[in-house]
Amino acid sequence: MALHVILGAGGVIANELTRELVKNGQQVRLVSRSPRAAEGVTDLVAADITDYAQTRKAVTGAAVVYLCAGLKYDRKIWGEAWPAIMENTINACKEANARLIFFDNVYSYGLVNGPMTEDAPYNPCSVKGEIRAKIVMRLQDEVRAGNITATVARAADFYGPGADKTGFLNILIIDRFRKNSSAMWFGKDNVTHSYTFTPDAGAGLYRLSQDESSWNQVWHLPTFNPAPDGKGYVEMIARQMQVKPKYMKLGSFMLTLSGLFDTTIREIKEMLYQNDYPYIFDSSKFEKHFGYKPTPYEEGVKQTLKNY
Repeated sequence: MALHVILGAGGVIANELTRELVKNGQQVRLVSRSPRAAEGVTDLVAADITDYAQTRKAVTGAAVVYLCAGLKYDRKIWGEAWPAIMENTINACKEANARLIFFDNVYSYGLVNGPMTEDAPYNPCSVKGEIRAKIVMRLQDEVRAGNITATVARAADFYGPGADKTGFLNILIIDRFRKNSSAMWFGKDNVTHSYTFTPDAGAGLYRLSQDESSWNQVWHLPTFNPAPDGKGYVEMIARQMQVKPKYMKLGSFMLTLSGLFDTTIREIKEMLYQNDYPYIFDSSKFEKHFGYKPTPYEEGVKQTLKNY
């Protein structure tokens, strides 16, 4: 049986992928600094993937490797760690003769006028976007040279069950309503903003791993369209939670002020362009190829709230 290795186990997308792999009877190894057993998975490897020897050991015997690592939201840490992680993963996969799926975000595209598609050029307008563009181009150079078989799978910002520490809809709206507080929204509340439902991302990653024709391409993971705007999300979630749709907007000035006391908010400010302009994530390529229908937002919110 083919071994599927998840680098960066324990994050919300990695957890969804793990469930999908186990459900389909696949052999799974979970790799992180402190991996925890999951239902149906006992193969755990503790590794720091910024270290090549540890990365190489972790992927030994793998048929497919998924790079789903998440780092602290800090451009300095990203600038130091991400190039090392990508280099180590590429070389370890080459040694193990394993295929690689890199779970990526959309930062490398920068500000896109219109829907984001897989053909969008890399035009980052943030430090974190420049870092992501650099590492994905490194991987794609290896693919073009025929040195590795790899896929880049991108998601929009995400929400869903278990995304209470990383999903903006979870953190800024659901969690605050649960505490009887007003919700928050970054940037303008009247522009479209796509969100990927985390179970759809997990299902998408698994399907990519099983399709021989999908390799060595960029894919956008299934994401429902059309998406609401900020006000629409607040009202939808408030309606399902049966609370008043009270919220406050945090623009550039407030983020600058808050950033004086909170490094994460300071890091968010450079990404504010994603909320001040339409953020439309197009996954029609995936949907047509796999015949997959993304989860509508009303249903995704319902499942997310049920998980709480």
